[in-house]
Amino acid sequence: MDKLVVERIAYLSRMKLPAQEIPVVTEQLAQIFRLVEAMRAVPTEGVEPMAHPLDLQQPLRPDEPRTGGPQRADLLANAPEAQDGLFLVPRVIE
Repeated sequence: MDKLVVERIAYLSRMKLPAQEIPVVTEQLAQIFRLVEAMRAVPTEGVEPMAHPLDLQQPLRPDEPRTGGPQRADLLANAPEAQDGLFLVPRVIE
């Protein structure tokens, strides 16, 4: 990891990186890459990928059709103006 690589990464990610921050960012990126390399060294053969560290199941309700919510007439009763089962709204585009 050197100055040119950091400047290139900053350019590609559309970041304005002041010159005085380049050494700090260079060291931070080097630490990240060292961590990634250490993680690659861990043997993971036979380990199943997981989305959560705990083995939890999301309780789901049965997927059954049902009538729901208020009926159209109830909704239109609160409308300032309605006609033929539709809401009337002010014209926006002339």
